[in-house]
Amino acid sequence: MTHRPFARLIGSFALLLAVQAPLNAEAQSLVGWGTGKVALRPVDAGRPWGWAGSDFMDVPNRQLFNTAKRKLLAGQQIFSHTISAFDIERYCAEAPHYDFTWFEMQHSTMDYGEVEAMVAACPRVGATPILRIPDALEGSVQKAMDIGMLGIIVPTVDDALEAREAARYARFPPTARRSSGGGQATGLWTPALPTGSNFRESINDNMLVIVMIETLEGVDNALEIAAVPGVDVVILGNADLTSFSGFAQDSPEYHDLQARTRNATYRAGKFWGNAAFGNATGNPLSSESRFHQNGPAHDGWTRPGGRGGGGGG
Repeated sequence: MTHRPFARLIGSFALLLAVQAPLNAEAQSLVGWGTGKVALRPVDAGRPWGWAGSDFMDVPNRQLFNTAKRKLLAGQQIFSHTISAFDIERYCAEAPHYDFTWFEMQHSTMDYGEVEAMVAACPRVGATPILRIPDALEGSVQKAMDIGMLGIIVPTVDDALEAREAARYARFPPTARRSSGGGQATGLWTPALPTGSNFRESINDNMLVIVMIETLEGVDNALEIAAVPGVDVVILGNADLTSFSGFAQDSPEYHDLQARTRNATYRAGKFWGNAAFGNATGNPLSSESRFHQNGPAHDGWTRPGGRGGGGGG
């Protein structure tokens, strides 16, 4: 089914109403972990994590070839390995063992052509290819789409306008403004389609747009950021949030920032996470932190010589 622009508009109004709706259950106190000034909004059984992202899909029950998105919609935590330099051998060896590949172009000199070559060398290898782009400019997003990415990560998003830019070129019309270009994306993913489907009508639902909140301004605007249609996941850039806020990651004040962004993301019906994978266990928000840079392989595999790690910023 293809949504008409009017239907998208109505859906956006419905989302805005939904995020304003109060929940009846009592909020959970975080005294002893945070400062006690921020409580967790309770999860309503009728509004599970990610409900708005699912509703935004053209076919909510579509058989997805984006395995990372499929796991998120199933309520699972997902973890990546990180590729920040051109290394076909390493990429092809590691990717089968992780939920997604975090291709790093914000803090590396790697270019689109090198990412394109790695994905082409072992297509559909297992890990969903997701690229952290340096910015949300149209050219940055369109090139990521053309080389076959199934997701983008946009750093340092401070408000809804920046979130809109992150989402607007990642999907084809009428949903968004992705243009029909060349590149290898169609050839990469057509073999993964169910019989009777085609790339153009299925790729929008298989896309993930992840935005990073890394500043106090972003925390203050977390609800408007998360509520932007087309944004699927909101994560904290944990190291940079410490840098911008001055709060250590184990401080009660920092935990309040996490709780505030968690609350906003849940209210908007999206998925929440932390770049630093240590947040996946050991604290009151761990079970709800779904998206992480690095972390354990899904099959117990370990890198030879302990290579890898890092992340969080």
